Amino acid sequence: MKKPVSVHPFLFAAYPVLFLYAHNIRSTALSDALSSLAFALGLALVLCVVLGLILRRVEKAAIIASVLLLLFFSYGHVHSIIDGVVIRGANLGRPRYLLALWAVVFALGCLAVLRARRSLHNVTSFLNVVALALVAMSVLNIAVYKLQTRGQLARGPTQSGVSSGSSSAAALPDIYYIILDGYASASTLQQVYGFDNQTFLAQLRGMGFFVASESVSNFAQTLLSLASSLNMRYVNDLAERSGADSEDRSVPYQLIRNSEVMRLLKANGYKFVNLRSGWGPTNRNDHADLDVACGLDNEFLMVLAQTTMLQSLEPYLREIARNRVLCTFAKLGEVPSRVAGPRFVLAHIMVPHPPFLFGAQGEPVAGTLYEMSGWVWTQQDNYVHQLEFVNTQVLSMLERMLSNSERPPVIILQADHGPASTFSDPKGPGWDHPTDAMLQERMRIFNAYYLPQGGSVHLYDSITPVNTFRLIFNTYLGASYDLLEDRSFYSSYKRPYRLLDVTEKVRYP
Repeated sequence: MKKPVSVHPFLFAAYPVLFLYAHNIRSTALSDALSSLAFALGLALVLCVVLGLILRRVEKAAIIASVLLLLFFSYGHVHSIIDGVVIRGANLGRPRYLLALWAVVFALGCLAVLRARRSLHNVTSFLNVVALALVAMSVLNIAVYKLQTRGQLARGPTQSGVSSGSSSAAALPDIYYIILDGYASASTLQQVYGFDNQTFLAQLRGMGFFVASESVSNFAQTLLSLASSLNMRYVNDLAERSGADSEDRSVPYQLIRNSEVMRLLKANGYKFVNLRSGWGPTNRNDHADLDVACGLDNEFLMVLAQTTMLQSLEPYLREIARNRVLCTFAKLGEVPSRVAGPRFVLAHIMVPHPPFLFGAQGEPVAGTLYEMSGWVWTQQDNYVHQLEFVNTQVLSMLERMLSNSERPPVIILQADHGPASTFSDPKGPGWDHPTDAMLQERMRIFNAYYLPQGGSVHLYDSITPVNTFRLIFNTYLGASYDLLEDRSFYSSYKRPYRLLDVTEKVRYP
């Protein structure tokens, strides 16, 4: 019998990555999945080499490597199933129990392989076929999706308000667009969270900022909010393009990565600096002149890690996320010295949005999991404490930014949407049937502008993000955009394109 080649360890290593990507392809960049795939294949290679050197039997080493890989990549899935199952006071999902069980299973698998005296060719062939079938199914799903969405790009009509080279580069100010994810309005913080944010807002005003006290988001979901603000238009047409019930996020993600604002600014001599957020379209950007990384910034790899035995190292994952936020605030103050201006700097910072990583003084938060949505929003005290720390970081960042700039820059501090603590109440109506109070929490946002040379005179309290760059281009690049009517559209995360006009419900009295 011809000896089969042991490829199954590499296929079993690739499958979890391909499966996760296939099921999250609408919200994941291919480059993020490829880096995770390289990690998985590298792990398989190391295991095969090390075990091969120890056992001196390639076939047995490969089978043991596959057993170990299957246990490694299935750990998080099993943990999510049995976590909370209590027998005689013991939670079976605790790492000490599950890791002990995994050690027993691995030991038994190794013993069975090492004691086998007959040829293991049939076992190798069987594992090859099973692994290949699993990989093939995921690859097929990915290929079908790529073919169906090939060439899709939902750009609106090219804006005509700014022409290439319409202003002298030497006279153009740096532009910082800083998105503080999920930052609530002052009214929401006071009414829903019982927190007075006026001291922070007064400090911003003292630095020359205009705080739009009645601002609301145009959309309730990040992907639509940023696609709208970065393209200076409403993106309601995506419901017609993708379907009202579609979960496909590829088109708005393309609009964020290759935005009209970025293209117009680059045509006028700006350098585009992107600070990686760790989230999909605001992470890596191929159009950036400088793509600034802060440690491990691959959200896909972080999610993948939580499905593996690395889940037991969650405190380290939280520390990675903490360092990314701190690094981003620190690097924002250094941008002027790294790139010759004028500069357009995009920084999407994933706070005060969960997971809750910081106490009010920046200390780690105990007793909360690394969760980004759902029930975690109900932890209102943790949200407020993280927001307080964000405030201190913002003020420190602004002081460095303004002192390091040769000429006063344009700075936009803006939330993409508000928080959602009232949406996760098990007794409430939930995302599909929000009350007016719930809509107001989600849609009312923090929005502040630093516009030098008298630019603030054109601002107004109820300005919304869709008009941000229209006004800035008119003021500093000699454009002639009409400001759009400020309107708000609500949708849930599961059905982002099923839009409901809630302007009158969220507007300030």
